[in-house]
Amino acid sequence: MDFTYDDEQKALREAVRGLAGKAYADFESRRTATAEAPGFDEAQWARLAEMGVLGLPFSEDDGGVGAGPVEIGLVCQELGRVLAPEPFLASVVHAGGLVAAAGTPEQRADLLGRLAAGEIVLAAADTSPGGRWSADAEGVTAAVDGDDWTLTGVRDPVPNGARADHVIVSASLPDGGTGLFVVEGAAVTRTDYAAVDGSRAARLELDGTPAVPLGTPGQDLTPTIATVSDITRIMGANQALGVMQAQVAATTDYLTSRKQFGVTLNTFQALNFRAADMYVSLELAHSLVDWATMTISEGSQDDIADAADRVGLQVARAGRHIGQEAIQLHGGIAMTAEYSVGVGTAHLAVLEQWLGGAQHHLTRLSARVGDHGAVEALG
Repeated sequence: MDFTYDDEQKALREAVRGLAGKAYADFESRRTATAEAPGFDEAQWARLAEMGVLGLPFSEDDGGVGAGPVEIGLVCQELGRVLAPEPFLASVVHAGGLVAAAGTPEQRADLLGRLAAGEIVLAAADTSPGGRWSADAEGVTAAVDGDDWTLTGVRDPVPNGARADHVIVSASLPDGGTGLFVVEGAAVTRTDYAAVDGSRAARLELDGTPAVPLGTPGQDLTPTIATVSDITRIMGANQALGVMQAQVAATTDYLTSRKQFGVTLNTFQALNFRAADMYVSLELAHSLVDWATMTISEGSQDDIADAADRVGLQVARAGRHIGQEAIQLHGGIAMTAEYSVGVGTAHLAVLEQWLGGAQHHLTRLSARVGDHGAVEALG
């Protein structure tokens, strides 16, 4: 595999870094944007659309750019670097990915075209209260009467669900399996709330709510949902990587500038060792993120699932290590809401809880051990 970026990828990275950095280089701007609903800057969302970022994953026929996973991963990294609250991962990668994978040509052209133009926000509602990380639609059931479909149940948490113009809801089909449906955001009872990192999520209640099947009515889309979720996990790992890169850089700067007993903190060898351990965790995560991202375009559904679990496990462990060390090495200032280090650690925790914790990935990986043949011990 070639892990180097070409000139176009470098240009994209610098363009997104410039746009995101201009908006959120001052952490107070991020706090202002997340202080109240919808939890992000609508004007910044429009600027991302003007740059073509919101249409990156989608084909040109659907109003997008047709970029590959490496380009999408670079965007996630740069947004994570400044903790940008715009719902690129939730709306474009996750919800948009479901529409791109399962929608009819007409649905893709309509929803993805408007999403790429920044005219709408999509949300994916596929998690029930207490449920975690499953492609099965527990908690919401679909009913059909002639050609009319309705949904009943609860979805929570739904990232940016209160702002979404359209919600992509997974539901149990009458004949078994899992279907996807497009629901008008205004038709759902929505309760908006803030997560610990300042991002927004919502509880969605459906009670005989009218819905339009995404793709062929009644089709079991469980494998499709699982693959799109795994791709979202890999892109979430890219976003977490950007957060961790910023935390390591901030910690290094702090150690080389903050003085104690008349000398800078990097004078103390024990602190240097801890910073070096943070760097090792970061680089291990970085290499696995790059590999998993490239697997999306080259691997099968099983390969993508395996990559998502491997990178998810490594990033979960690295995120906890780097986040905790960044807070410890910064001292009390890192615990304040006005400082990005503590909020970045909270964001890593939110990503982990949304996309899958370390134990979840380890359980899925261990279940695949039986796929390999037995090997006789040497000696």
